[in-house]
Amino acid sequence: MDVAAAAGVSRQTVTRAMNDMPGISSATRERVQQLAAELGYTPSRFAKGLVQGARISLGLAIPDLTNPYFPAFASSVVEEATQRGWNVVVDDFGHGSGSGLDAVTRLAPQVDALVGYLGERSSDAQTMMGRRPVVVLDYPAGRAAGGICFDYSYGAGLALERFQAEGRRRIAYLDSDQEGPATTRGVAVAAAAAGAGMEIIVRRSADSAPAARDEVRGILAEHGGIDGLLVFNDLMAAGALKGLHDAGRAVPEDCGVIGMDGIPLGELVTPELTTLALDLRAVGRSAVDLVDNLLSGAIHPGSAEANLVLKHQLVLRQSA
Repeated sequence: MDVAAAAGVSRQTVTRAMNDMPGISSATRERVQQLAAELGYTPSRFAKGLVQGARISLGLAIPDLTNPYFPAFASSVVEEATQRGWNVVVDDFGHGSGSGLDAVTRLAPQVDALVGYLGERSSDAQTMMGRRPVVVLDYPAGRAAGGICFDYSYGAGLALERFQAEGRRRIAYLDSDQEGPATTRGVAVAAAAAGAGMEIIVRRSADSAPAARDEVRGILAEHGGIDGLLVFNDLMAAGALKGLHDAGRAVPEDCGVIGMDGIPLGELVTPELTTLALDLRAVGRSAVDLVDNLLSGAIHPGSAEANLVLKHQLVLRQSA
């Protein structure tokens, strides 16, 4: 419902009320602002930009820029946005605030739209942004204007097929402990293994190379003869390679290792890491394209077209 119609005032009055401009009474201002909040309305910086010729400002909420995946992703978004003449405002919420919603609180006054890894705070983020679109990465349950998810079941199938083709039968999966009992990736790996009639060992660690290194030592101490290891991401896989080396296990001769994400780090470790890779430039391009289409009205918020699913590809290197 239009705020002006609900309040029984003109659109000019709504503009004055929402922007704290003079010319209306305080009672009218408060009534309009209350109705706007109830209707989920916020002033559109995008619309003001069309009138004033301002550049679009895109918010980018990142959980941890110390993880090499996120700078690579952020770089792809900035590249695509810059080609459109947009500004990008980045907020790394993994250090200090610890909440994606805190990042949205900081970004909302500055941006026309938002892209981010917001997880379970996705719906709250969209509420806070009002009509301005939020595009959420890697969270299928989110109720934002748009989303980009990844087909982990497909990727897990590729990895397990690779292990089977190499004759590996004692497979372990090292998951991250960041999402409760199992991550989205962990659920997909378990389902893919069950579908293939494979039993796999599942262990979890913090999302870091040192933690993964320690956990791999624990896996080997408890289960000994694993000959295939799939890891939550490439950063943890680098730690897993260290753990196998510490235990005197040769990679890939004694144990094949496959990571996920496809960040440049995988080419810098020894042996070079086989990985389920995302085309991060394609991910960034898809996110910015989706924002562009949501802002212009070419794609409607929450529609099938506003929710994309991208696939990994198996990049074969030395580790498996």
